[in-house]
Amino acid sequence: MAVLKFKDIEKMDNKTLEGKLKDLKMELIKANVSANKTNAKTKEIKKAIARILTFTNQRKSDEAKKK
Repeated sequence: MAVLKFKDIEKMDNKTLEGKLKDLKMELIKANVSANKTNAKTKEIKKAIARILTFTNQRKSDEAKKK
């Protein structure tokens, strides 16, 4: 579930991105509790969260520049 491509993120609206971000954060918490250490699944979840945050920050800065 955690595999998110940048092209997929671009197609989502802000509300969907916020929901996806919440889901990924909960999934990360559950994975950390069950694993007690970092594994491939937690790394992929962290990457997906970083992609979403990067895209939303970039979108906000682009909107600010337009104003």
